[in-house]
Amino acid sequence: MTYLGTIEELEALYGQPGEASVVKVARRMTPVYRDWISRARLCILTTVGPEGTDASPRGDDGPVVRELDPGTILLPDWRGNNRIDSLRNIVRDPRVSLMFLIAGSDNVIRLNGTARITADAGLRDSFARNGKSPRSVIEIEIAEIYSQCARALMRAGIWRDGDQSAGLPTVGDMLSEMTRGRIDGAAYDAEWPGRAAASLW
Repeated sequence: MTYLGTIEELEALYGQPGEASVVKVARRMTPVYRDWISRARLCILTTVGPEGTDASPRGDDGPVVRELDPGTILLPDWRGNNRIDSLRNIVRDPRVSLMFLIAGSDNVIRLNGTARITADAGLRDSFARNGKSPRSVIEIEIAEIYSQCARALMRAGIWRDGDQSAGLPTVGDMLSEMTRGRIDGAAYDAEWPGRAAASLW
């Protein structure tokens, strides 16, 4: 098997992008991109660090990010598993990408930029929910925003085909497998809904 190893080989295989693929890129928030992103409750945050890459889902029951100004957005870091993989990466390499998804839409908005982390109390408290504030806030300086071709989600039928989760292994199954049964997977799964409900924010 041979592998492509140069940009020239890639371009020879794929050709040049169409005009719509190029002109859609904005360097800061625009009215249309603002409207789309402000309605997104889910995004995937990707980062890179010395150990490799990381992709982390970030979600909220309202807008997942807040616009600070047309060139900057804020992403609160709500409770998670305390691995802080994304945050570790940002501290060492500020490059980030976000992919915003909205249920029912086959379009995706992508945002690339650089990030830094603040634990400023006033800013954290401005995101407070039910008396709880995020531990930190990720400030992202926008380098580019653009829409992603819809074909991937159209092919996947992720919204069209409804709930596809029946029969999936649970996190308890995964923990039991990885610990060779030391963690009781069934007990973990049974306790999880209560733990999650008490620690969403």
